[in-house]
Amino acid sequence: MQTPADPMRLPIGAKGEVKVEVGQIVATRDGKVSNIDDIAKAADGKRFVFLGENHATRPHQQLQADVIAALVKRGRKVAIGLEMYTRPKQDWLDQWSAGTLEEADFLEKSEWKTQWGYPFEFYKPVFDVAKSNKLPMVALNVPRDWVRQVGRKGQAGLTTEAKLQLPAELFLGNQNHRDVFAALMGGHPPTGPAGENMYSAQVLWDEGMADTALKWLERTPTDPQTVFVVIAGSGHVMYGQGINYRIQRRTKQRGITVVMGQAKEPVMVAKGIGDFVYITEEAK
Repeated sequence: MQTPADPMRLPIGAKGEVKVEVGQIVATRDGKVSNIDDIAKAADGKRFVFLGENHATRPHQQLQADVIAALVKRGRKVAIGLEMYTRPKQDWLDQWSAGTLEEADFLEKSEWKTQWGYPFEFYKPVFDVAKSNKLPMVALNVPRDWVRQVGRKGQAGLTTEAKLQLPAELFLGNQNHRDVFAALMGGHPPTGPAGENMYSAQVLWDEGMADTALKWLERTPTDPQTVFVVIAGSGHVMYGQGINYRIQRRTKQRGITVVMGQAKEPVMVAKGIGDFVYITEEAK
């Protein structure tokens, strides 16, 4: 039986691999050990930074908070896009950033437990750095009902109301993204109409979050120092084929991508996976 492709070692983008020790951040271009400031510097002149996490993994969320702080230190005007919240919860994020809500009230009113479900303590560093710097936070995700509808019936499952709030096209022709999707599904994604609907739901997820970010930038006064930081699961940004692909397809802006993972020992990762890779210790 053929071994499923390792999602961290797919032949997409830049050729070759680099070695990453547990606890290291490595720049994939040259394999050099890097730090938070290197990531922030690499974002100079870029409109987008994509931070792909393993959910509820303390070092990953801490890195996100530290990257945001380093960008602020470099004089960037940071906005933070969150996979964790759906669009209808935007008002509560606005109030959090403005400092008008205490943590307990925010978590209750924004319905953190049902919106995301992982313990807030993991994500607290990100929210604290946003609040202390009054940085806007953006609820990136589309309503989950939309994703479920597409997962069952394909794009035909979307209501007229939903379609009016989405781009006219949900492009399904990116073979590289299909390869990433297949690898993340263990090499055996469902086939036939059911499989195509599941893939369409994944595309909706990515396209919807990209669309939210772009709409925020369209309606918000910005300048060259503005940088939009996307925080999402690594599967949404790996190889530049998820949210980042959807944004680049519409704006021609690439940004930089940091992919995080976990391992028990040093790993080899594809150079094309992102600009930086951060590997932390796998939970025992």
